[in-house]
Amino acid sequence: MTEPTAGTPAAPATTGPGTDTTEPGTEPGTGPAQPGTGTTEAGTDPGTTPGVGADSGPTTGTPEPDSGPTTGTTDPGTDAGTDVGTDPTPRTDSAPTTPFRGGREGYASFRIPAVVVTRAGTLLAFCEGRVASAHDHGHIDIVLKRSTDGGRTWGPLRAVAKNGGNLAGNPAPVVLDTGRVLLVHVRSAAAASEDALLRGKVKPADGRRVWVQHSDDDGLAWSAPKEITAQVKKAGWRWYATTPGHAIQLTGGRVVVPGNHTVAPTGTDNGTEAKYNSGHCLLSDDRGETWYLGYIDENTNGYINVNETTAAELPDGRVYFNTRNDSPSPGNRADAHSRDGGRTLEKPFRPQAGIVTAVVQGSVLQLRDPDLLLYSGPADPDFRALMTVRVSTDGGTTWRTAHTVDGLPAAYSDLVRVDAATVGLLYETGDFGAYETIVFRRIPVTALT
Repeated sequence: MTEPTAGTPAAPATTGPGTDTTEPGTEPGTGPAQPGTGTTEAGTDPGTTPGVGADSGPTTGTPEPDSGPTTGTTDPGTDAGTDVGTDPTPRTDSAPTTPFRGGREGYASFRIPAVVVTRAGTLLAFCEGRVASAHDHGHIDIVLKRSTDGGRTWGPLRAVAKNGGNLAGNPAPVVLDTGRVLLVHVRSAAAASEDALLRGKVKPADGRRVWVQHSDDDGLAWSAPKEITAQVKKAGWRWYATTPGHAIQLTGGRVVVPGNHTVAPTGTDNGTEAKYNSGHCLLSDDRGETWYLGYIDENTNGYINVNETTAAELPDGRVYFNTRNDSPSPGNRADAHSRDGGRTLEKPFRPQAGIVTAVVQGSVLQLRDPDLLLYSGPADPDFRALMTVRVSTDGGTTWRTAHTVDGLPAAYSDLVRVDAATVGLLYETGDFGAYETIVFRRIPVTALT
């Protein structure tokens, strides 16, 4: 859908779901795409067709040590430096750093942040590197920067998921109990715009397909991607996206990846209506080897229609899901709980008007010691601005403001527990638009209690 620009009210959407398409200060064009051709069977080695082409092998090479920032301009997908450290202002422990800045390192725009911490304590900051524009279709890579000092500095940029000149996006990373890092994501043909997908004008081979790859060395090298579309996407679903933000592994070992999709329209509708937004989750009980669908939340009542979703495991073992809602129920958020690890929901998603925010993605994170459920997202009800962390002590029933970052434009975000004393917030922000940079902030846990 065409998302609001900074300084434009984030009114409820009249179109389908998806990651944002707006270049700061401009309105992108829509219209039917001209998808490519070709097919790839799920579970086979990825091919080179426009829709589902993939890297021909593991992303290896000789890793550069993350010893500190470098500078320079490179082509997309090559190692490049970061501007962190070039600011002459002395940095304190709580000062923000900027791992991604639009117009640098071979990418016009960086969007859709996700962050995890490895068992070794390394922070992995992912996002989409959009080569030519801020549109959510076209040539898009998933890029990564690593930090070995808690987010104070960042190493070189690496493109860890590439699809030729097509799209690889919506990174949903999760760190397993084995130390392996899974990266679930989607791929599609460059020409497969959201509008064309919602209207059913894109053939399945060029549409949104689901892939997974992994790293066993803290994000330095990555396996070849494996397609899992046949396991987790139903025939007839049009739009499809994972998270955005991190996925989770439950205490019992199950991997849970929230997702969203749209269903085919009825009557005279064309599929762009928000009421066709729907939700689901991907589940794996063998650490990402095989996958299946958990809950599916589909309705066309136009009251609550699930969109971009985030999840956390609560101390009592339930899974809490919180979603963006573009339909006119109270507020712009909805939530639900699962008692069986995401297979089913106790009740369908219901309004969560306790979180005042614009129509935008959000992130949740469950802390232990102290037991706090966190939510990050803009706090302005009409604009994407005022990035704020909220806290719940009752499993998401009620929420209070715990930490306001600043009053600047801000949009998508993700949360991570950096260490016992620190929570990390990776989020989109800028002085004059929400999509200028992706910034990382260290927030003391004591500031959230």
